[in-house]
Order: sequence, then structure tokens, then C-alpha cells
Amino acid sequence: MKKQHKGIILGILFGGSLIFWATASTLPAVMPGDSGDITVTGTPMDFYPDEQRSQFCESSETAKSNSYVTEYKIPTPCTQPVAITTDPYGNVWFAQTNTGNLTKFDPTTETFTEYYNVMWPAGFRSMIWGIDYSPDNKIWFTDEAGDAIWKFSIDEKRYDRTQFPAIVDALPQKLSVVGANIIINDFTGNKLSYFDPNQSNEGLAYVNIPSPVEGSVTGAFTIDSKDNLWYTNWIFQQGGVLVKLNQTKLLQEVNTEDSGEQELFDFIDIFQFPPGMTTPNGIASDPQDNLWIADTSSSYFFKFEPETERFTRYVTSDPPISAYGNSSGLVFTPISRPYWALFDNGKLFFNEQTANRIGIFEPENEKLVEYIIPSANPNWADCQGLPDCGIAQVFDFQVDGDKIWFTEWVENNIGVVDTSIPLPFNVKLDKSNLSLNKGEETQIQMILEPTTNNDIHGISLVSSTTAPFSDLIVEHDAPSDFQLDFDGPRVFQIKIKASPNALPDIHKILIGATTNEVTVSQYVSVIIEQ
Repeated sequence: MKKQHKGIILGILFGGSLIFWATASTLPAVMPGDSGDITVTGTPMDFYPDEQRSQFCESSETAKSNSYVTEYKIPTPCTQPVAITTDPYGNVWFAQTNTGNLTKFDPTTETFTEYYNVMWPAGFRSMIWGIDYSPDNKIWFTDEAGDAIWKFSIDEKRYDRTQFPAIVDALPQKLSVVGANIIINDFTGNKLSYFDPNQSNEGLAYVNIPSPVEGSVTGAFTIDSKDNLWYTNWIFQQGGVLVKLNQTKLLQEVNTEDSGEQELFDFIDIFQFPPGMTTPNGIASDPQDNLWIADTSSSYFFKFEPETERFTRYVTSDPPISAYGNSSGLVFTPISRPYWALFDNGKLFFNEQTANRIGIFEPENEKLVEYIIPSANPNWADCQGLPDCGIAQVFDFQVDGDKIWFTEWVENNIGVVDTSIPLPFNVKLDKSNLSLNKGEETQIQMILEPTTNNDIHGISLVSSTTAPFSDLIVEHDAPSDFQLDFDGPRVFQIKIKASPNALPDIHKILIGATTNEVTVSQYVSVIIEQ
């Protein structure tokens, strides 16, 4: 065992007692009650009273599909899947909240194989947020309620459980196998943990890294090309900091027998969040070492450029009304809630939890494509009997080539977006940058180009902006539901106005078009002058 450093905790993990399932503070939804009639089925549905089963288990007995998304119903009912990953052989793996079982899905045969977890306590539930595959053919996953880390040997079909190093209120969340380490963020325990996956009879060797903001949570993490680890540290709805950890220097210090005591701040740099970033769950690094951050309390995602220390805010399109319903008329400002983030092959991927979509952003040309998930549970929106209304609670996804695999927590499905399928149209704008004085307005031209040999029905234009308080207003005269003929493009005039009271700033405006399956948009940068 190496010398313990001030602020950095070393140790060996041993087994310990389990705690019962509790609500994750990251879960923005009400949780099941414990009253009501229960019809015993001998399945995980028995966790819920009959009246809540359509809300937490599934609202539809069949999986659904559209032109871009295919869903698959999980054989065991009410498993509530969250974390999902893939292996090098094309298999999809996900964990079951209500059983502790891992399930393998073979996309070629479209078959599920569930591996019973004999070590999982009867009647126990835990949100499993993190999962990853390791090169020795094992699957690792976190267990928030049990404060545990699980390993499943694919070759031996065997589970092993190790107690997570909890101090107080631990919540092991996301997990990544990175080289010789497994890295986990302890969401409510306010620390990062590094583990040596080479388990011995003594347990797992670990290093705990406390976070710099006391009383905060430690969010997800990513690693840049220089091997720096970046993560978010924040207090809900109060802001926080982006942390850069020099993990090479840190681990060298940890592994040096005669090293002196080191403070955490010897290894980190911190950057204050910009206004409007309050719940940054997802984070990803691109090849240029820019950081991309998803903010779950809004419709925003952010780019951070370390060299200039500059944040740029982007906005998704508004959620489709099918996602929130608004039967009461009280939902005035629906938000999409981008949740986790992943950067792959030049693109940023994120799930939009309350918009029931998967988003793909291309930084090179500032194009955003948002795929609508076909399943929708009406119990999680203001639906009140409206058809095809609600959300499936897509809490995790994994990119594998041109496929995006995801889980549906309240519909008991997994699904896949096939990004190789051509989009029905392209969106082009004649300007990508604008400058406006207060009270000034201008027009830009949007060209909608069909890419199919068929007319496209049910199209609407969409727009949204990062500007607050109506500082920027976007208007067009297109009908709310129109047809795009296959034999030629259609041109629209878009009016952009700066309010007389607008504050000087730089904003992004998103302009595009949507069907009931996909939204395609482009961004315009707008400078409001002094």
C-alpha cells in the first residue's frame, strides 16, 4: 500500500452490508408509492401496485418503430433498464434495475439472453447508471442503492460484487474502463474513484479524489487527448465549476513511495460555469480537446474551449407537443433536458429526456438532427387521454458505428437509431452569422431540399434561441403543416428581430424543419450590438 496523501484517499475494498433502494437525486421524476392493490405475478411488476404498473413498467405491450428507430421488448416485464453498452462482437449489454441481471441482446438474431444474478438480494432495486466492457471480456456496472461495483465474467457467466468506498451518502454513478483503471464518479459522495480492475483476494485497490466544491455533487467525466480528466462539480440550480484533473501527475504521485503530502489543488484547475448552466450531467471531449456539456435543467448544451476559457451555448429545438401533451394548457415553456453526452466520429450525441429524442450535433457545420423515439408513456407528461403522448424515459445510450443503442426505463424496451438511413430533407441557410442593433430586424433565407423520391407530408418549421427575455424574436409565414414535393426545394423567408431592450451579447438561433419522426436544423450566430 502506498503512502496516503492529504486529500487523496487510498484503500482496499471489502464487502459490506447493502442498503435498500432509494431514489437517485439525478432522477427528475416521482417514484412509486407503497400502497394499493398488488396482483402477484412472480415478476418485477410485483414491486408496484396495479395502478402504477402502466407508469413504471410499460404503457404498451408492444415495441414500436419508425423510419429511423427500431425498438425491442425485453422478455422479462418491468426490468426498468438504464445503463447500456456494446462489446467488440456487436452484442448489446444492459442492466436491469429491478433484478440486478445483465442482459445481452444479439442484433443479428434479435434475441435476448438474460443472466440471472444469484447474488442479488430478493426484492432489491437499484438504479444502475454506469456500465462498460473491459478487454478481458468482462462487464462492469455500478449499483447506487447497494453502494457496490459489480463485475460479470462473460466467459464464466459469473458475478462478483465489491463494496464501493462510501464515506457518506455515496451514489456510484457513471463508470468507464480506461486503460489500467476503472473510473467512477460518486455523485452524492462528491468524489471520483479510481480502481485497479485486477481483483485479488484482498479486494480492489482504489484511489479516491475529493471534489473542490463542498456540499456539491460530482458529475460525469471525460478524458481529453492529453490524458486530462474533466468533470463537473455543482450544486443543484446554483451553478458550480468545471474541473480539469491532471491524472497523469496525480497517479504518478500516488504511486511514489517517498512522495510528500499533496493538496488536491496541486492537481486540478477549475473554471466557473457560465450563467444558465445549472445541472450539467453529461460531458464529452472532442479531438480538439473542446468540452461538450449537457445541461439537464434546460434545453441547452455548451461548448467549452480550454485555450480561450470560453463557453458557447447552444439550444435544442423545442420538444414536440407529443412529448409533453399540454392538455391543461399550463406548459408554457417546455424544455428538452439534454442528459448524457458522448463524442464519436466528429459528432456530439446526447439524449433529450423530456423531448423523447436522441440528438446528434455536427460541430463542423453546426447541424443538429433530433430523432424522435416512437414509444411514449403518457403517465410522465400532461397528456390526459391524448393519443401517442408522453415519454419513454430514455436515460442512457451507446454509439456503435452508425447505430445508437438506448434504453427506455418506463417502457421496458431497448431501441436503436440507425443513422445510416438518409434524412428526408436537408436544411440550408443563406447566412450563418448576423449582427443586429437593438430594435433592428433582418431576414435570412432557408432552403428545404428533399432527398427522397416521394412527397413528404406533415412538415413544420421550427426555431429556438439562446437569447433570454425575447431579446431575439424569430418569425416566418410558413403554414404549421405543409407538404414538401420531391421534385424541388422550397424557400422560406425567416425574419429575425432584436428587441429594443435587448442586451448586447452573442447568441445562437436554431432554424429547421420537423416531421413526426425527425427534426433537421442549422444554427445562426447572432451578435446584438451595443
